[in-house]
Amino acid sequence: MKMQDNSIHKKYMTYVEHMDTRMYYDIRKPVEYTMNPKTFQIELCTPFEIQINPETFLMDMVLIQKTSYYDDIYDFCNDSIDKLVNSLHNYDYLFNFLGILKIISLLLVFIIFLLLSIAITTLLERKAMSSIQRRRGPNVIGFFGFLQPIADGLKLFLKEIIIPSHSNVFIFLFAPVFTFFCSILLWLVVPFGESLLLIDISYSSLYLLAISSLGVYGIIFSGWSSNSKYAFLGGLRSAAQMISYEVTIGLVFISLIIMCDSFSLVDFVLSQEYVWFIFPLFPLYFIFFISALAETNRAPFDLPEAEAELVAGYNVEYSSIAFALFFLGEYGNIIFMSTLISIFFLGGWLAPFNLTFIPSFFWLSIKTSFHLFVFIWVRASFPRYRYDQLMKLGWKVLLPITLSLMFIFSFFLLYINIFLDI
Repeated sequence: MKMQDNSIHKKYMTYVEHMDTRMYYDIRKPVEYTMNPKTFQIELCTPFEIQINPETFLMDMVLIQKTSYYDDIYDFCNDSIDKLVNSLHNYDYLFNFLGILKIISLLLVFIIFLLLSIAITTLLERKAMSSIQRRRGPNVIGFFGFLQPIADGLKLFLKEIIIPSHSNVFIFLFAPVFTFFCSILLWLVVPFGESLLLIDISYSSLYLLAISSLGVYGIIFSGWSSNSKYAFLGGLRSAAQMISYEVTIGLVFISLIIMCDSFSLVDFVLSQEYVWFIFPLFPLYFIFFISALAETNRAPFDLPEAEAELVAGYNVEYSSIAFALFFLGEYGNIIFMSTLISIFFLGGWLAPFNLTFIPSFFWLSIKTSFHLFVFIWVRASFPRYRYDQLMKLGWKVLLPITLSLMFIFSFFLLYINIFLDI
């Protein structure tokens, strides 16, 4: 059955753009349809072709005759195809060159700032330890020895790279790069202000646990690939030590997550608006600081680098730039741990006594510098532990205390919530 539909030209009019000339076509002749007697569906009999509207990027179904001129035009827009074509407009935002350039510039500025912070930390350590031990520190290069870190860095970068014989060259060179890269990745989610951070993710605390657990592989790689018994023993010591104290650090993380009801470091700071966590959670603060000393291989837990037993530990075979990368990674982790303690227990960027007219990053810098000085103070004051004492402290003292405190805080918060609901 065929039927004529003359009302189609009253509703639909379309145009096709060819270069600079717009040609408008109206339906002057009826469009033929056929009805399927079995399915009762109407089917087009007139041939058609698909054209793209250059202004709206919508697909038009244009009906044509077998003759040399266009007789009938029918505009048919499929919703799903329209959405697919229209989504092409958003591709420009995904490849925004200025956005990518901004991210790269921020990362470069941050890396330069971190390297300068490491240089200042090494100078502060040498000056503080010399004062504590009643001797002169660096005082030759620059004013009061302030240019000593620059001289040390130039000396390391100008030395020859020596690769031990019978060593795995690729892993030997990959280990220091991996260690320094992991120390850089830790800083991506650290908030220096409420909106002053490189990457804002909701599960930043889990990200820190995941990346910090990878740091031990750089030391294992360097100890195994050096083909040296001293380096290998230092790598094994470091692996056992860092894994042992990561358990305690993870339990402190869980306690803080329960207290703040969030995985975000920003929420950790905002939860301390009225009282810093160092006051109600002082035992956790003390345990976390001891675990941070062991995690960063600092005295009195610097057994992987025990010079009396292992010459220099896992980095005994390294020189020049490779040794410098290990050095930068170690001190970068020390600064990171000091910043993390300040965020967890001292309110991060929050100002004490409502001194909000001072920028937020200034307060975080002051708190971080205080913990850096305590790191140095502990190194100059306490002797090195034996390895059995180190493992006993981690597994038999700190771990049970941290686990008990976590359950106590959990039940206390649960009781408060039940009381408030009543």
